[in-house]
Amino acid sequence: MEPKADHGEESYQGLGRLKNCVAVITGGDSGIGKATAIAYAREGCDVAISYLKEEEEDAKDTEKWVTKAGRKCLRYPGDLANEDYCVKLIDATMKEFGKIDILINNAATQTYHDKIEEFTTEEFENTYKVNVFSMFWLCKAALGKMQKGSCIINTSSIQAFKPNPILLAYASTKAAIVNFTKGLAKQALDRGVRVNCVAPGPVWTPLIPSGLPKDKFKDFGAENEYERPAQPCEVAPIFVFLASKDASYISGEVYGVTGGMTPY
Repeated sequence: MEPKADHGEESYQGLGRLKNCVAVITGGDSGIGKATAIAYAREGCDVAISYLKEEEEDAKDTEKWVTKAGRKCLRYPGDLANEDYCVKLIDATMKEFGKIDILINNAATQTYHDKIEEFTTEEFENTYKVNVFSMFWLCKAALGKMQKGSCIINTSSIQAFKPNPILLAYASTKAAIVNFTKGLAKQALDRGVRVNCVAPGPVWTPLIPSGLPKDKFKDFGAENEYERPAQPCEVAPIFVFLASKDASYISGEVYGVTGGMTPY
């Protein structure tokens, strides 16, 4: 990416808010997932990160920053569109760390087309499998293993409320994530587990140059009050807050990090 994204490698300072916790973070090799992994490690949390095999070098860089903070990092590559992999990710985390306190469903894929006819069934289906089905599979596998006081945080988007028509598949998955979060929150609270959602606006991550046409991302983020996209390090703190004891009375909520664009 040019310019490179800022994941808080040199700036984030932890305060011990997640001391001795264990978190599973999907998409932990880059973007918001990487920034969250770094922040969590500096808050005292061990992490397991999920990522595609072709992103191994980026995942190793995340691991470097986590271990530099004195915490452990489990790298577990695979395809979130596969239910078996999602179950194995949870099992591997339990085997490595013995518990799961935090589940971050963050990874996503997106493609763009000007017309609905240009979306293939396979493309649309894969977007839902990676963005929505994986969240369902991971929550289903993890919830029964989480103790009272644990939490799940799902990543939605401003696209859930203000969809770009060229992102028909992606935007609709983000709306589904909001609904899923609110529904699951009511179930999980009986077990003492909180479920919340973060809905960012424009954030400078690899998803942007890889998932939008060049003429669309050249001025990406210019429409908000800051006239720029957020850096991943500016989004990670809300994931820290929602996982911490400071958010003990918060569940079923959607938190916007949109640079003043929040439409809800």
